[in-house]
Amino acid sequence: MKEPWSIKSRARECAGSGEAFTDGQAIRAAIFPDPESSGYLRRDYSLEAWSNQENPETPFSTWLTHFEPPVIEEKAEDVVDQDPETLLKRLVEEDEEQTENARYILAVMLERKKLLRETDTQEVPSGILRVYEQRKTGDVYLIKDPQIALSDVDRVQEEVKQLLDPDPVPSPEPEAESPADPESEAEAPAEPEAEKTATNDEES
Repeated sequence: MKEPWSIKSRARECAGSGEAFTDGQAIRAAIFPDPESSGYLRRDYSLEAWSNQENPETPFSTWLTHFEPPVIEEKAEDVVDQDPETLLKRLVEEDEEQTENARYILAVMLERKKLLRETDTQEVPSGILRVYEQRKTGDVYLIKDPQIALSDVDRVQEEVKQLLDPDPVPSPEPEAESPADPESEAEAPAEPEAEKTATNDEES
């Protein structure tokens, strides 16, 4: 069955008490299976509300984090972004099986840049699912680990490069060499025989 790895955003209020979070507050994020679909739901709780739950539902994944107001970055409409995170969002939303390798490589790339952090790893029927949280916005990416073989890493990285820059600017062609001045290439006029003889007589 195809499993949607949809993006979940950080909530502004506690799922248990309904109280608004304050900037920097320690909270517990949790992801639960969505009973209405094959996807997942994210809920955020204050630490007190989380510990005081009665008959708590078992989460698929949970981790401690700190609340920061979600950041919404406005982009110019006429600019087509091909940065790694924008590309990752698009590929996650499209959820095409052939992009699983690229999604994983992009997530690792963003983790190394300190834009994402891996919060959990879970086993699902189709393999290993890694949970990444965007540090600023709180968006969560559910990324399947495709277990890429070492022999295929270079090929997948090249695929990602092509996705990030599908139309590379061609390198300028070298300028054609200007034709040589025909006058400069003309042979020097031969010395008159008389001058040659005089010179030879002087040397002797």
